[in-house]
Amino acid sequence: MRTVVDLTRCQGYAQCVFLAPEMFELHGEEGLLYATAVPDDQVERVRQAAAACPVQAILLGEEVSPDGR
Repeated sequence: MRTVVDLTRCQGYAQCVFLAPEMFELHGEEGLLYATAVPDDQVERVRQAAAACPVQAILLGEEVSPDGR
């Protein structure tokens, strides 16, 4: 699984950081760092993080392009 975060949509609510701290990290007050490749043991946490994102900025898939297509 691969992850892409639309950083223009992300508002820094950090729900992803709380639900999948090994995959998402806040850098400063609003900068989000994240891993694009999701290890098998983190798949469920990343799915929960994507579902919890209030602005739906987290895109999941086998091959996700940066523009969400």
